[in-house]
Amino acid sequence: MDGVSAGTVSPDEAVERLKRLPFSDVGDALVDHHRHLRQGTPEAVYGPGKTPEQCVLIVAELLAHGTGPILVTRTNQDQCLALTTAFGPAEMANGSMLWRAATPWYKGRALVISAGTADVPVVDECLLALRAHGIIGARITDVGVAGLHRLLDRLDDIMAADVIVVVAGMEGALASVIGGLSGKPVIAVPTNVGYGSGLEGVTALLAMHATCANGVTVVGIDNGYGAACAVSRILRSLQPKEKS
Repeated sequence: MDGVSAGTVSPDEAVERLKRLPFSDVGDALVDHHRHLRQGTPEAVYGPGKTPEQCVLIVAELLAHGTGPILVTRTNQDQCLALTTAFGPAEMANGSMLWRAATPWYKGRALVISAGTADVPVVDECLLALRAHGIIGARITDVGVAGLHRLLDRLDDIMAADVIVVVAGMEGALASVIGGLSGKPVIAVPTNVGYGSGLEGVTALLAMHATCANGVTVVGIDNGYGAACAVSRILRSLQPKEKS
């Protein structure tokens, strides 16, 4: 390691660090310490199915043996309480928790749009996940096709965006509208919002997959986190490569 050669890291400390590469075992979880090296993105912890104690162990490992952002998604009340008790307040949105937010690096415009107010929790999850990736996203909410004039009033903002996440339930039509207006990357997120025939988001999911607006990318139902990761991959791939 360069630190050992320079005398800033002791050999014993270097050995301890190497023990945790590329992952460390904390019981029921193998914590990935190499994700930022492989993908340029921070590790994320999916809350559902984990006990509060498991969440605390994983976050403790990431905090103690890393410097990057730590994002826990979809926490419940008990997990949230255990994590804030152990590590202090986090930035929060729709059950997601973020410590050590990344320094913003993207200077362009990433936009997250929702069809309805009921879709806002997924918008919030997406925006916090973008923040974890060092991207500050803008938001436009409640501009669905039931009142298309509301969307047209924000047309300049939409056309100025470099990448757009469209969050919509019901029949998911907003993704097709945005995909037909903008030539920039569009990531569609179907949500579990709608009446009986919405089938808990399946109708919007299938409609988005069937869109005639060519090139729209679709993630899973309510997956604001996944949409944010897609945005990060797209924007990072456009950054100039450093010369070796």
